[in-house]
Amino acid sequence: MADALSRLANWAAPLVAGLSSARRRAAMVQVSTYLRRSQAERIGAQLNPDGTPYEPRKPRKQLRNKKGAIRRKMFEKLRTAKYLRKAATAESATITIGGRTARIARVHQRGLRDKVDWRKPNSPTVQYPKRELLGFTPADEDAVTDILLHHVTANG
Repeated sequence: MADALSRLANWAAPLVAGLSSARRRAAMVQVSTYLRRSQAERIGAQLNPDGTPYEPRKPRKQLRNKKGAIRRKMFEKLRTAKYLRKAATAESATITIGGRTARIARVHQRGLRDKVDWRKPNSPTVQYPKRELLGFTPADEDAVTDILLHHVTANG
């Protein structure tokens, strides 16, 4: 992922540098909007950036209804604009996970160990599987390239 980002940044930097500050900001707003939508769709589909499905969560009785199905997907609320935040300046476009949920997202993003209920001191510690919530897919790279090319070649 870092390789793709640095390659895209090196390719796009000279092109975008020729734009005015307002046009660069408009391009970055469009990029951040696209990336937030793309990340939300991928999280909803329960997929890592490489296309592999998230490792399923361990079964818990209170998460199941009478038929035995889990009532809610993982990270369902995390997909909303309240938590999946975008920001854009003339120099950058960023997508972050905000609020208290950033801690939970970081644990899952990196596959870290954490307490099941961090508010309780005697809560058991668990090794969470790696579930990449934010990532850069090849389709994202193509779309960002198209957005930047559109802004570079647009008349105005």
